[in-house]
Amino acid sequence: MPFAMVFGLAVALGTDCFAVSMGLACGQRGLSGRQTVRMSASFGAFQFGMPVVGWLAGEGVVRFMKGADHWIAFGLLAAIGGRMIYESFGLSEEEKACRPDQTRGGRLLVLSVATSLDALAVGVSLGVMKAAILYPAAVIGAVSFLLTGLGARLGPIIGRTAGRWAEVLGGLILIGIGLRILLEHLRG
Repeated sequence: MPFAMVFGLAVALGTDCFAVSMGLACGQRGLSGRQTVRMSASFGAFQFGMPVVGWLAGEGVVRFMKGADHWIAFGLLAAIGGRMIYESFGLSEEEKACRPDQTRGGRLLVLSVATSLDALAVGVSLGVMKAAILYPAAVIGAVSFLLTGLGARLGPIIGRTAGRWAEVLGGLILIGIGLRILLEHLRG
């Protein structure tokens, strides 16, 4: 595959990573360097791994998940976004400071899976085309890593501008991404 095609595919898949990281950073009024690298590494790794899994598993995985993948991504992103909105109104500043880190554990895993489900289908498509997988997967993972970091750095700028409503905005961004994924799959 030519680099321009692989890069375009990588950017298309990485935009969800960018938006999710920006939403989280916006809602938390910024992420530390460690949090940014952890989230970037997780998103990048899943964006690298899912096409490889799709390529290896073949069409059976897509047939199994095709009817539900968009619902799963929507549900995961809507749940996390809804929780962010709820917490923006329901928690005091002290409680917000003590809540779990969004870039660790189960929450990070859920976000990583939700943003990489489309990459699974891309891997199956590349397998059907008998295309090599490691080069495209590596580019997809690297671009997703970079876009996640960029979103995490731009999020606080939006957060400062939005002030108290930054967490609501971050939650709405996550829900919006979930809706976009759902509507794209229901139309197509």
